[in-house]
Amino acid sequence: MTTYLLAGGGTAGHVNPLLAVADRIRATEADATVLVLGTAEGLESRLVPARGYELIIVPRVPFPRRLNRAALGFLPRFNAAVRGVATVIRSRKVDVVVGFGGYVSTPAYLAARRAGVPIVIHEANAKPGLANKLGARLTRHVAVAFAGTPIRNARFVGMPLRPEIEQLDRASVRAEALAFFNLLPDRPVLLVTGGSLGARSLNATILASAPALVAAGWQVLHITGVRAGITDPEVPNYHLVAYCDRMDLALAACDFAVTRAGSATVSELCALGIPAVYVPYPVGNGEQRFNAAPVLAAGGGVLVRDGDFVPAWVRGELVDLLGDRARLAAMGLAAASEGALDGTARMVELIHQALTT
Repeated sequence: MTTYLLAGGGTAGHVNPLLAVADRIRATEADATVLVLGTAEGLESRLVPARGYELIIVPRVPFPRRLNRAALGFLPRFNAAVRGVATVIRSRKVDVVVGFGGYVSTPAYLAARRAGVPIVIHEANAKPGLANKLGARLTRHVAVAFAGTPIRNARFVGMPLRPEIEQLDRASVRAEALAFFNLLPDRPVLLVTGGSLGARSLNATILASAPALVAAGWQVLHITGVRAGITDPEVPNYHLVAYCDRMDLALAACDFAVTRAGSATVSELCALGIPAVYVPYPVGNGEQRFNAAPVLAAGGGVLVRDGDFVPAWVRGELVDLLGDRARLAAMGLAAASEGALDGTARMVELIHQALTT
């Protein structure tokens, strides 16, 4: 019996691939134990227990960005976190630690190294995070979602996708998907989403542009996010949804997407051959722009800076693009050329290699 400790959390980009790997292990290894290391504040605090996995909480100890009073207390708190993970590894007889980035991964990597337990890393972003860059110095088993990711010992495996996405047959469930969202079968569907919390600039621009998009012959499925607080303008063929727990059906229904460029989003759209306009999140270390670079180079997407994504751009550039059906078809094929549906299998294979070498 193998005991796996999967570490990661904070954002969907860390949690979703972690859960995809956990689900595959559970489905294929009946006698395995899967433990998840996470924080009390991140998405994992809700998603991991809901999926039926034991969540072991580690204090959130971010690296200090500058020297101040809080920084002086960092090292004792960080060492305590490492000792806590080491205790879990010993007491639960953990055989392998698999990290997906985020605050909890660094203490997990260091505790595993001290315990002599194999370490496997998955880096979801094309621009790697600090935790995984450090962890990559401790192991040869480093997987990346995007080819060319600049991290030590990188091996391309793709993104571990949720089973409902990995197994999605868009054509066969399209009718069900359209009915689920009350969409018409004779109009193409534009999906707009900025993630579960929403994206203010995307929401405002699409809301203002809804009449133009509908007049172009499209219907809009606009997932605003739970914090958006937007009132439905009740434009015919414009469908506003605050939160969607069936993204598989949303992706089955759509013909084109407007979205941020998070690693999971880019990977899912490419795996399913869905062309998109990507509007990278303008805050942070710029990883979203790097995530979209391969599909942009292939011709499967268009990049628009957040500040340039305004109603005038939608009424001009986007409406023209949506009217060019031949170009949209070519973009879909190009997106699919950058996609991979077997990221979960490849990641689990790498974990098994670490266990046997």
